[in-house]
Amino acid sequence: MSGERAFVVAGLQKDLADAGYVAEPSLVAAVLLMLDLGRPLLLEGDAGVGKTEIAKVLATVRGTRLIRLQCYEGLDSHSAMYEWNYQRQLLAIKLLEQDDRGIAQKEQDIFSERYLLKRPLLEAISCDKAPVLLIDEVDRADEAFEAYLLELLSDFQISIPELGTVRALTRPLVVITSNGTRELSDALRRRCLYQYIDYPDYEKELAIVRKHVPQIPAALATQIVAFVQSVRRMELQKKPGIAETLDWTAALLRLGISVIEKDGAERILETLSALIKTRGDRAAFPPAVVARLAAAC
Repeated sequence: MSGERAFVVAGLQKDLADAGYVAEPSLVAAVLLMLDLGRPLLLEGDAGVGKTEIAKVLATVRGTRLIRLQCYEGLDSHSAMYEWNYQRQLLAIKLLEQDDRGIAQKEQDIFSERYLLKRPLLEAISCDKAPVLLIDEVDRADEAFEAYLLELLSDFQISIPELGTVRALTRPLVVITSNGTRELSDALRRRCLYQYIDYPDYEKELAIVRKHVPQIPAALATQIVAFVQSVRRMELQKKPGIAETLDWTAALLRLGISVIEKDGAERILETLSALIKTRGDRAAFPPAVVARLAAAC
């Protein structure tokens, strides 16, 4: 990396950190490429590693809107792009019954923008200032929905049969996240830059805890991160993400636990509802296991 490029990466890394997001240089470089090339950025990784948060923080750093499309099974183009306000259209049709204009003119009036409900994708390309468009957990939607995205990601335009083609006023900054629950299409991947985000290592997670909980005693912060790192090495259904680490930190502080130690296993157990989120995983933490993990911190 050239000296000038390294300087730019370091500058953005600091801006993200000031906004609360601790990012490694590889992720910062990917974000810079997204900004420079105007390409969508596809982020993959397990739930809870900070994929969604980078879009939120980027919007803050850029001083622009965050528009979020939360994907789910059965999501269709109308829910993501636009819908017609049928109730207002029906009322307008009733009022137009006494109108002497022809049917074509009446239809043109009914299918005008004032009756159009903009959903996230259409809203994102209609902004005067480029927003950050977060297409979250795209792997939860089906392959048919991916096909609807291709026109937007290729040309940043949306076709509305009644109105024609709506082209972007400004090109949104697109962040797409996937938890890897299904394989994404090659067509979608070709249109995106790519970055995999893993669980943070010890140093990064410690920096995150200190950034978000500046009042925490240094010794407790190191113990918390060491404990969580050990938990992630266990065979669990859902490994704790960064959000769970911060929730658990808050729970420990709320209960006045200032040190994680073997003899305090029972008190630590009282806080695990903030860290362990499934019944099966919770069964893997009897007092003896918690004491062993605490002793290793």
